[in-house]
Amino acid sequence: MAIDASGELKAMVEAARAAGEGLQRRQAQLSELTVHTKAGPTDLVSIADEEAEHAVRAILATARPSYAFLGEEGGIGGGGDSSQCWIVDPLDGTTNFLFGCPLWGVNIALARDGVVVAGVTWLPVSGELFLAERGKGAWLNDRRIRVSGRDTLIRSVLACGIPFADKPDHPVFVREMALLSAHVAGIRRTGACAVDMAYVAAGRWDAYWERALNAWDMAPGVILVEEAGGTATSATGGALDLQGGNVFVSNGVIHAALLERLDAALHPPEAGA
Repeated sequence: MAIDASGELKAMVEAARAAGEGLQRRQAQLSELTVHTKAGPTDLVSIADEEAEHAVRAILATARPSYAFLGEEGGIGGGGDSSQCWIVDPLDGTTNFLFGCPLWGVNIALARDGVVVAGVTWLPVSGELFLAERGKGAWLNDRRIRVSGRDTLIRSVLACGIPFADKPDHPVFVREMALLSAHVAGIRRTGACAVDMAYVAAGRWDAYWERALNAWDMAPGVILVEEAGGTATSATGGALDLQGGNVFVSNGVIHAALLERLDAALHPPEAGA
């Protein structure tokens, strides 16, 4: 790694790679995987997710046994030092994974007192390792990355989370598209928050937002974008809360202009007004 990584970040990279290796083996055996649902009929999980989280947890617990652990599959656990917490999504983009799509990854972050100080997003199929540590920049493999410099919506490519069957805010999304689609260079949906936020950090997308997600979905992407020179807030423009259920990241330059349209979608004028 070109970055002067701390012991914690080195352990995160080791854990992400170990989980990714197992996941790639499992994706080659998709027809044999047992899949079940969690919160709803489209909230899918498989033995691959669970194995990956076990692999991550084992490596991180060895590196820092006192740190707390928050994982998508196993919930809260780890050591007794709750001020320092690993936040892990062992397989972000599970539906993509289970449908044979390559857009999925392993997300690992370290938060101190609720603030992300290090993050890793590993995309095994493309071989792209995104990582960042507070004050040390954001990196893709051994190359320093920066957010884009595009300064108008009409030149920008945006990414977002599209609400599906188990998600709320479908009417809000429809209004967002009506307010944005004719005024931007493109709108994308990869199906994996890890991919979209890493792509903003690398300047591939100019912004990304989603209104219904969890801390483990967004945590590594937050520090990736910030260390790449971008801006991370809530979807309404307030201070980002990892437990707040929503996120909005951008190159910073178009943040206010895009936020104005997102707010208009959230608060449409009353009929007859």
